[in-house]
Amino acid sequence: MAQSSGLFESEDLKMWQQTLNIYWDVIGSKGANKKNLVVLDKWFQEELPSCIAARPQKHLTRDELVKLMEWKLTRGKFRPRLQQLVSSNPDGVVESCTGKAFQLLPDISAAIGELCQLKGIGPATASAVLAAGAPELVAFMADEAVESVPGLKPVQYTLKHYLVFLEKLQKKATVLSEASSEKWTPHQVERCLWTFEVARKTCPDILNPTENVETERRPRKKLKTK
Repeated sequence: MAQSSGLFESEDLKMWQQTLNIYWDVIGSKGANKKNLVVLDKWFQEELPSCIAARPQKHLTRDELVKLMEWKLTRGKFRPRLQQLVSSNPDGVVESCTGKAFQLLPDISAAIGELCQLKGIGPATASAVLAAGAPELVAFMADEAVESVPGLKPVQYTLKHYLVFLEKLQKKATVLSEASSEKWTPHQVERCLWTFEVARKTCPDILNPTENVETERRPRKKLKTK
């Protein structure tokens, strides 16, 4: 898997698929230094979406929102104050607010605005809530993914910045879907971007296993002595 200037501008479907396939390897590598990250990420990516989808009306409970914030802070930058604020939201308020937000979709701007009424919730965390319940429409605003998109660095935690990011990912998902036999979602594109950037910086062996093996096998040139 070639390491170019970044994944976003690549039109190589195979490269995107390979990057998606190593997501859990990269999470595992990052999780070696992040307590509970693997467990929390499995919960966010697999268990929480199933729970939300199984409800007559999509929503999150207070406990789920608190755990989602724990996942977000473990995966990214740790800000204990946010955890405290989210925990202070009453359960009934969380269920009502998150339920209304899902009902507002596909108006993503309105849905995020609704979620941001909860204590401790900004556009980034709101995007995580929506991505868990509607990955076909929404992507999580992960720093690494945002910064990998040309023109969006540095990250600004505003609704405007997020909507530009999401629009670019929705277009990329459409392009990948047209080139593939499977439908790509904005959330999958976001996971790929995150995986590529984290792997490139922290565990390049996972990103480029074949190239690393070839490099090891290739005989080294002897240095000329003067």
